[in-house]
Amino acid sequence: MSILPERVDVVVAGSGATGMAAALTLAQAGAKVAVFEKQRSLGGTSNFFQGTFAVESAMQRERYVDYTRDQAFKNTMDYSHWRANPRLVRAIVDESGATISWLQEAGVSFIEATINMPDSPLTYHTVKGRGEAVVKALVDQARAKGAQVFPGTPVLALLKEGGRIAGVVVDNDGEEVEVAAKAVVIATGGFANNKDWVKKYTGYDLGVNLFPVGNTGKTGDGLRMAWEAGAAEEGVETIELFRVAPVGPEFAMGCHLEQAAAQPDLWVTARGERFCDESIGFWDTPVGNAQARFKADGCTFSLLDDSIVDRLTLTGLDKGVGIEYPPGFRLTNLRAEIEAALAHGSQEVFVADSLEELAGLIDVAPATLAATVEEYNGSCARGHDGLFAKDRRFLRPLVGPRFYAVRARAVFLGTMGGIKVTSRLEVVDKKDNVIPGLYAGGFDAGGMYGDSYPIKSSSGLASAFALNSGRIAGKSALAYIRKA
Repeated sequence: MSILPERVDVVVAGSGATGMAAALTLAQAGAKVAVFEKQRSLGGTSNFFQGTFAVESAMQRERYVDYTRDQAFKNTMDYSHWRANPRLVRAIVDESGATISWLQEAGVSFIEATINMPDSPLTYHTVKGRGEAVVKALVDQARAKGAQVFPGTPVLALLKEGGRIAGVVVDNDGEEVEVAAKAVVIATGGFANNKDWVKKYTGYDLGVNLFPVGNTGKTGDGLRMAWEAGAAEEGVETIELFRVAPVGPEFAMGCHLEQAAAQPDLWVTARGERFCDESIGFWDTPVGNAQARFKADGCTFSLLDDSIVDRLTLTGLDKGVGIEYPPGFRLTNLRAEIEAALAHGSQEVFVADSLEELAGLIDVAPATLAATVEEYNGSCARGHDGLFAKDRRFLRPLVGPRFYAVRARAVFLGTMGGIKVTSRLEVVDKKDNVIPGLYAGGFDAGGMYGDSYPIKSSSGLASAFALNSGRIAGKSALAYIRKA
């Protein structure tokens, strides 16, 4: 059991990028801050991001990158068809460049301002040491400035007095303890592990046709507390979808087999029919949305043959999953990984000496699969995809002699909304009135995305929204407590 403070200026619920950015912002200004984290370890999903979005940063200016905040704002809003909250989007975009410098001052090292997909502006600021290094730097700096951080101590409820936030109730090793505070910042990371809520708000069955990546214990605690305090909902149905093959604990993230299955070759549904221009796989959101059409089937398949395996082994990738795997990276361990999966009886990877045999293994009508491959190979021969207009550079036939299928599923990094906020990250009620003293950011706050994550124009925006919403929430809470 920890010795908890009886009273602080601000409580922060959650120790990810959002929570720790808010905590450090407040502590740097002299506020008394307590951060309560549900898990025994700090950072949550924030430990895994590889880079973050920013516009007009010093790093970009040094590289003559002329992509502006106005352009980023317009592109983000256009992507959402103006379903996103424009004032919130503008606030995050405008804050983003300064946040890179702020993080560098806190000890975070950046490798490059770059892109991680084709035809995108150079907004992706790659972090040395991934998000884990960012979390550590923020925690260390916040503690050095006097913030108290309590892992394994979840916030259970908000306290209100006269319509204002007055503190929280926390679980201190089984004992409910009240901690008084003038303000609370909710940064608990959404509800990616809440099976009932995922079904209710997105229509997916968690663990059946949708799989969370890097999320533990995300049950929607922050959303529940805010809603109980009268907060309005926004963006609760939005999730960051993409497509991964194969999925399972036996496959390491970014393994060579996953890299191979992500290439823009031939993909088919569980019925053996082609379903998209496979080159959309260069951008996570479009391919995630394409995969999402097959909730009932639960999966699709990436098809390969020996010619594809040889190409990937000898000449390398077209598209890499993660910055460690740039285009041209050779998958020298691919055949070994396939054989290991088969030896362990995996139901995610299949190999056959004919298309008819492969169809039987993946429970597809042989005639359907044969017709799909024949049509696709014809498009490759003609150099024109008359069905989905795929770039001819990626039209490569499947000729054998062996054929492979890798099962692909819809996965997601997190839910992306729930609590309605202002551009100052103030939580509002159902009449759009601010709830005094309550703030939310990151995956708990809605309004940033519309119905899809804007990957092409704003790569790294999820981590940037976490960091910048945390900073803005911290500044807003600071202004509030100084007036209170």
